[in-house]
Amino acid sequence: MRYLLLLAISVTLLFSCGSDPAEGSAETGGNYTSVVTPNKWPFGIALWTFHDVDFPTSLKRVDSAGLKYIEPNTFHKAGPELKDSLLGQLSPGGLTKLSELIYKSNLLCRSVYVVGDSTIASWVKQFEIAKTFGATFVTTEPPLKMLDAIDSLAGVYGLKVAIHEHWKGVSEYWHPDTTLAALKNHPNFGVCVDLGHFPKSGIDPLEAVKKFDGRILAIHLKDIAEYNKPELKDVRVGTGVVKFPEIFKELARQKFNGNIYIERDSIEAGGNLVSVKETVKYVNEQLNKL
Repeated sequence: MRYLLLLAISVTLLFSCGSDPAEGSAETGGNYTSVVTPNKWPFGIALWTFHDVDFPTSLKRVDSAGLKYIEPNTFHKAGPELKDSLLGQLSPGGLTKLSELIYKSNLLCRSVYVVGDSTIASWVKQFEIAKTFGATFVTTEPPLKMLDAIDSLAGVYGLKVAIHEHWKGVSEYWHPDTTLAALKNHPNFGVCVDLGHFPKSGIDPLEAVKKFDGRILAIHLKDIAEYNKPELKDVRVGTGVVKFPEIFKELARQKFNGNIYIERDSIEAGGNLVSVKETVKYVNEQLNKL
């Protein structure tokens, strides 16, 4: 009943709450401070990094890495207590249990990676998940035909939408210009720049970061060994082609105040915890040079 009521309210408000393009760039929301970086950038991890284990186990790994901020995703297994259901398939009660687990783990969930389909109902469900976890924005790749609807719905929920990109042939947003067009007249939209994905489409992520000046809500910290090879898996941060020192300098110039999330697509032997710890060390070394 609660879901149907929210759906009815959202659909009604969807067409009554127009966006004002004069409102300016999207905000990141929240007043959290970093526990790691000297620039006070909230530094954490996208839980896809630990997709080889269930959600409760991934939280323990985050704690072991000394990080505080997490970005869950709706396709993570919820753990044996919840029958290993995917987060996106859980009942409100199941989601509340995981939200309580995040709190008990002394972690902060500022965003959730969500995947909706071409219906408003699916996006209402995704936004409900984000709100249950206490997020202030969702990371996603919204269908181009639904940009107005999703922007309005985000306004109803008080959430921002960070447009993420995969590579050419997989994502509509593989080129920065498509994302820039999507941002236009959508005040609730911002950008999540996946630094390891742009090179797969032959795009320098530093140039993408420059193009998104003022609209970046989050960074997925990822590296890749070569340009123009979408079949490649990512490598440890600082060992590939991504120019991290220059990117950090550019973010500082932009007065970026969003989240930086470590993210791995590949799973190293024994899991990614060692890789994550090394990335934390590398990032701190680079930021101390700013």
